[in-house]
Amino acid sequence: MPVPIFQIDAFADQPFTGNPAAVVILDTERSPEWMQSVAAEMNLSETAFVQRIDPTRFSFRWFTPGMEVDLCGHATVATAFALWESNTVADRADLHFDSRSGELIVRSVDGDIELNFPLTPPQIVEPPAGLIECFRFNGQPITVSCCGRSRFDYLLEVSTEDIVRGLAVDFARLSACDCRGIIVTAKADNGTPHDFVSRFFAPAAGVNEDPVTGSAHCCLADFWAKKLGTTSLSGYQASKRGGTVRLQVKGDRVLLKGNAVMIFKGELLV
Repeated sequence: MPVPIFQIDAFADQPFTGNPAAVVILDTERSPEWMQSVAAEMNLSETAFVQRIDPTRFSFRWFTPGMEVDLCGHATVATAFALWESNTVADRADLHFDSRSGELIVRSVDGDIELNFPLTPPQIVEPPAGLIECFRFNGQPITVSCCGRSRFDYLLEVSTEDIVRGLAVDFARLSACDCRGIIVTAKADNGTPHDFVSRFFAPAAGVNEDPVTGSAHCCLADFWAKKLGTTSLSGYQASKRGGTVRLQVKGDRVLLKGNAVMIFKGELLV
């Protein structure tokens, strides 16, 4: 039987921005090996697989081209959008996803897609040997003012937005780092609509640079909320495609808000 598949730009207000994800809506069980093969075929940073449990509850898994991951924000935005736009779930009803990171709730709020995700606070640590040397700016090694380690990633704070935007990265060397990915972040320039900027690199997971990473903002939200003394934040991920993630910290959870654009829909025939 053909299997519905969608490609959707998440954390985007117009096509070809934000972060593209594939979404596969299953009606029967498929093996992890099959899912991994589909994700490799799609060759996007994430491919999401959902299967209905009851009218608004779904099992949920995410795969990069090279591995399964525990949490992914942009593919969750894309999945909610696919389920609503295909009328798999009518009237933009609240969605409940059973995932490797527990239950995730997604709502449509004032035209935005709102994710309720767990915070992943970074613990301040010494950077592992060789990590900082993977990054250069204007031909020189970067200086890091803070290094943190979350459940998934390292976080490196640098002094200016220009450094974040202008990083040169040694991906071959960075792929040896023992973590899912590395976030590099700085306070946004004054006069911009954002509180902070970031970029996210995950060569060990098969993604050199992810365009907009919702799960990384579960770490960034905690870090910048404490640093700036506010629970309401706007983050801009300064990749080539770029995208904005609006954030509200609530206890040990964070609400991530964005939108999505359908790029294509079709059927898997295998």
